[in-house]
Order: sequence, then C-alpha cells, then structure tokens
Amino acid sequence: MSDNTTTTQSAGTAVAQGPTAATRKSYKGSAKVTWCPGCGDYGVLAFLDKALVAYGRPEHDIAVISGIGCSSRFPYFMNTYGFHTLHGRALPVATGLKLARPDLTVIATGGDGDALAIGGNHFFHTMRRNPDLTYILMDNQIYGMTKGQAAPTSKLGMHSKSSPLGTIEEPVDPVWAALTMGATFVAQAASHDATSLTELILAGLRHPGMAFINCLSPCVTFNAGMDKNYFKERSTPLPEGYDPTDYGQALNLMHNARDSFPLGLIYTTRRPTLHERAEAIGAAIKPGTAPPADVESIMAEFM
Repeated sequence: MSDNTTTTQSAGTAVAQGPTAATRKSYKGSAKVTWCPGCGDYGVLAFLDKALVAYGRPEHDIAVISGIGCSSRFPYFMNTYGFHTLHGRALPVATGLKLARPDLTVIATGGDGDALAIGGNHFFHTMRRNPDLTYILMDNQIYGMTKGQAAPTSKLGMHSKSSPLGTIEEPVDPVWAALTMGATFVAQAASHDATSLTELILAGLRHPGMAFINCLSPCVTFNAGMDKNYFKERSTPLPEGYDPTDYGQALNLMHNARDSFPLGLIYTTRRPTLHERAEAIGAAIKPGTAPPADVESIMAEFM
C-alpha cells in the first residue's frame, strides 16, 4: 500500500520519506534458506528484510508472490503471506491479488529466466498496466535452478550447457525493457550493495505504481565468471546531476550503457495506477465488498 510521501535525492537514489516505525525486527521466516553458498540472493533477502523493517507494515499486510527458479523461493523464506506460482506467472497473480486486495503491499520476486523468457508476455503487460506492485528481479544471466543454461539476459557468445559453442542471440536488458514498456519506477542495484539496494526497495515499496528493481545477483555455482567482482567492476554510478524524472535522459543512459551497469534510480514518474483507473470506471473491488464465492454455481456454469 502506497502512502503520500515526499522524495529526496540521496547518493544517486531518490528515496521517498514517510512513516518508518517498525512493527517487527525481522520479516524473515524460520525456513532454512537453501541457496548455494555465495549466491547473491542472500543479499537481496537480507536487504528486502531491512527495507520492510523500515517500511513498517505488519506481516499480515504484506504478500510475496514468486514464479519458479532459485530466486522464486522467497515466499518460503519470508514471514509474510506468500504464493509460489507457476513458471513466469508471478506478475499476473500479483496483479490479481492487488486488484482484489488493494490494501495489501504486494511484492513479486523472480529471476531473469522466469521474468523474461516464459514470463516475458506477462512482464510486458504488467509494466504497461502500472499496478501498484514492487517487482524485484534477480539477474544472474543464467538458468541456475536447472544447472546452467543460457538465459534471456546471457551475453552474446556466452558458453553454457545449452550453448556450448556460444549463444547466438542478443541479450535482453531488463532495465531497458521496463523503461520502454511503461514502468513508473525503474531502478538497478547490486546484491552486494546494502545501502543502495535497501533504499531502492524501500522507495519502490512507497511508490504508487509499478516499481521495478533489477538486481545484479551472481550465481557462483553455474555462472562463476560473473561473480560479485565482475558486477562491481562493470557497475557505474549515475552521472552527476542526473534527473530520474527525465524519461529521455533515462533512455539515453541505458542506450549508452553497453557492457556497464548503471546503478541507482533510473526513472520515476507518477501516473494513475491500474486500480485507480479501474476504480474510475467502477470496476475495482473495494476491500470487504466482494460477494462470497458460490463455488457450486460457478462449477455448474462451466460443467
């Protein structure tokens, strides 16, 4: 749930100011985290937890929705509501939940394969619809859960189990894709950068609309060449005087990024959310007003 907040610029990141009274010391669950040692997703989990503590909503007002993949294990590791959906389907499920329960804070998590391969069509339409969601994509440029095949974000020429002679497809840039598809908050961070990632997630949670955060999160088991140092060496701060409300400047930044990764808030704007547009035509469901489902009549209609 977004609130009315002001925004200030800090270390290249626009951070929304608002209530910060924590209701919990941690939102992590009791389930054992099962990622490989050194996986960047550990950092994302830790900094999402820090952002939620600062955000201050109780756990029963938060839902984490995921698809399939290593990073999609997030609902198991959070002490919030959660839903582990089908491969590539996190965003439509998260959108439906937010429309039905606009009072909830809805967070979607996934990897570059889940988001941009089988989930690519959902990614496109979710960005343009502008639901009030926060989507954290963990970008390791490989299929990690299935043991090392080339992914949509894999570099041209990359050797993998599915491309032993090198990939022959141009990679997808998740930030460019989100920008051009209509997301109203687009950021890029790295799993090793605690301060920046925490601030960006918190700002995304407070943003009224589609907040997309691409997080460079290395897979040290199946893509060891792209470890933390690889991303550190190629990460760049935003230019001095950069204005994240300037769409043209954001496009130019990413167009010229080449093999580098600009970190920070790339773009932000305010447009009516999906729920606000639906509410304007009387199509939105208000909390507590949905009629109880008559399962038998629904089944009879389709039998």
